[in-house]
Amino acid sequence: MTKTTRLMLAVLAVCGTSAALAQSSVNVYGRINTTVEHQKIGNQSLSAMESNSSYIGFRGVEDLGGGLKAGFQLEGNFGSDNGAGFNFQRHSEINLSGSLGTVRLGKFNVGSYLATADFISMHNHDTGTSSDALYAYVFPEGNQISYRSPVFGGVTAEFNYGFGEKAARKTGLPGIDLTPVLGTAGVDGEHKGAFDASLNYANGPLGLGLGYTQAKTEAAAFDVKEQQLGLRASYALGDLTLGAYYQYYKADAGVFDTKRHAYRLAAMYTLGASEFHANVGRAQSYKGDLDGAKTSATQWTLGYNYNLSKRTKVYGYFTKINNGNDVAYGPYVGTGDNFRSIAVGVRHLF
Repeated sequence: MTKTTRLMLAVLAVCGTSAALAQSSVNVYGRINTTVEHQKIGNQSLSAMESNSSYIGFRGVEDLGGGLKAGFQLEGNFGSDNGAGFNFQRHSEINLSGSLGTVRLGKFNVGSYLATADFISMHNHDTGTSSDALYAYVFPEGNQISYRSPVFGGVTAEFNYGFGEKAARKTGLPGIDLTPVLGTAGVDGEHKGAFDASLNYANGPLGLGLGYTQAKTEAAAFDVKEQQLGLRASYALGDLTLGAYYQYYKADAGVFDTKRHAYRLAAMYTLGASEFHANVGRAQSYKGDLDGAKTSATQWTLGYNYNLSKRTKVYGYFTKINNGNDVAYGPYVGTGDNFRSIAVGVRHLF
């Protein structure tokens, strides 16, 4: 028995009774995902080791009877490259579930992202330097309440509401830092509430997703309302899986109004234990008050995975982001910088 398991059992023994232990179950799980990379950021080249969203998690459920269950899930990121850092800011929820669906409280990815961008990030589960840099994640995570429906005819619905609680939020546009234009007071504001709704459809080889998000931020210089609408489709043709999403993003504020379109195409072909991956994404230039600025970007990735088992794989990829002169999508880049990485890695699930 590991030290972690003994610690969790001790906590349960203090907080409950032996009867509660008999009705409950707690699982420890996680992912260690590490790459060695040669990167080029603008004009600078370097070698690096990266932790690609490595985490450890605890998941538990208690049967309350009558079809009702209580559960929790805690996940914390840590640096698999250097062992640094650990908290539960990746995922933290308590939930109640039954025949009518599941109610969740805490912090977690909202349904619109999971139904669209995350669903077709097949080669490395949307982690690390090859993750989707162009998708606009509008919902400010944390202080959330969510309802997820049961499956009806292959369709699952989810609704999320984020309580503002005067939580600090830095306002900006995906890929653009507004601080030089508006100053610190113009971009540091208060999260004033957010809403997210999504639908997922799965029927054999066909998958469809729809997601809408709205969030409001109040800053000293202006208030901003952000919205996104995403659509996704995927289809499996034997060993070949194809996927695509489209996203519309809009920001309305007192000093600027702008909008943007983005999309991504992805393909995976499996051959025994091997997987061959390719995807390309495009964020078009911002329109409206930012019309004329060079804010478009393209990202593409070629990858190969070899599955040593159901839980362990070795892989490699080449990924590149070409940014316009006035935008900075991707890790570590400054405005107008391009990003490129050649990586090899190992991922293990437990």
